[in-house]
Amino acid sequence: MWLRRLELTNFRSYAEQKLHFSDGVTLFIGPNGQGKTNLLEAICRVSTGQSHRNSSDQPLLRHNATPTLIRVGIETSEQRERSIDLLLGSPKPRIKLDGQDQRRTSDAIGVLRTVLFAPEDLAIVRGDPSERRRFLDDILSQRRASYASVKGDYDRVLRQRNQLLKQLRSLPSGAQTTARDTLEAYTEQLIGLATPLIAARIAGLRGIYPQLLSGYHAISGKNELLKLVYQPSLHADSDVSTDQWDANANESAVPTLAEITDALRQSLQLVRREEEQRGITLIGPHRDDIEFVLGSFPAKGYASHGELWSLTLALRLATREILTLDDDPPVVLLDDVFAELDERRREHLAAACATFPQVIVSAAVGADVPLAGEGYAVIKTDGVSMATKVTS
Repeated sequence: MWLRRLELTNFRSYAEQKLHFSDGVTLFIGPNGQGKTNLLEAICRVSTGQSHRNSSDQPLLRHNATPTLIRVGIETSEQRERSIDLLLGSPKPRIKLDGQDQRRTSDAIGVLRTVLFAPEDLAIVRGDPSERRRFLDDILSQRRASYASVKGDYDRVLRQRNQLLKQLRSLPSGAQTTARDTLEAYTEQLIGLATPLIAARIAGLRGIYPQLLSGYHAISGKNELLKLVYQPSLHADSDVSTDQWDANANESAVPTLAEITDALRQSLQLVRREEEQRGITLIGPHRDDIEFVLGSFPAKGYASHGELWSLTLALRLATREILTLDDDPPVVLLDDVFAELDERRREHLAAACATFPQVIVSAAVGADVPLAGEGYAVIKTDGVSMATKVTS
């Protein structure tokens, strides 16, 4: 897969920008704060359905300017030309895929596949659980459009259930019976949607694990134990054991759909009173976590800076390999990463990138990037960014 065209209108610091991409490496070079990352962010927003820097689209809109448009042209490995037009700034984002309006923006997720490396990636290992959930959901959504659809339905039912839980506390006693019947219906919907999400996440981790393990050993130069464990938010008093839900467990230990459903139902029953008191759903994939274990200790809180970078790079490279299994290698995006790496890790990443069909790199200093390719200078003037091709 190749990104062939990127057009921006009123996106962050860009009023108008049109770029065309060739095979191999494209470099965006310029001082910090000029708008390099904005270009990669636009690509990421179209690819995954969200910015890698913000949870909402509001920061992506150019101040006092409308509309905000991201348009990309794509060439698949089968030499098929595709296009995505994403319009932001209206009450609801609107999207066109190959010129046709789509009912949901999630319908275009994964059409352009990307893997983004950024210094913020360290948060996947050492940050909040939401960072790890987001990382895994991005991969699964790009591989299967159905995952993004189920995730969207789950989020909708979760919002409805939380809203009802908040209302329960203030309802008169006569209305609470009806509300609890509705809550039970929401609970069953939630379980029905949560079960395939959790199963897909566990399968996704198991798919990533072999590449992650070999990649970490190669990058770090160490041969220590590495475990990848899915941690569901089940109640402590449930009779479900999750000790073997890690990615390197035996196949027989992987929970079945029925076991996941039973575990969720039992745990939600155990926390029902607490949920009504707090007005929030306490069990489900929206509260699950992923743990990385190096040696005998969790990487979060114990790993050195070098170990964190080795693990993060191995994780992103493993992601790239997983997405490549579907016969359309993703576009690799590197957001000012080389400047953060020591010589060993820089050389390993550069060697890997040299084998990829397309890599798009941002950097403050060109000398930091051990890759040769088409270059653009990115400069901001009077608040407006512009990327201009550099002729050699």
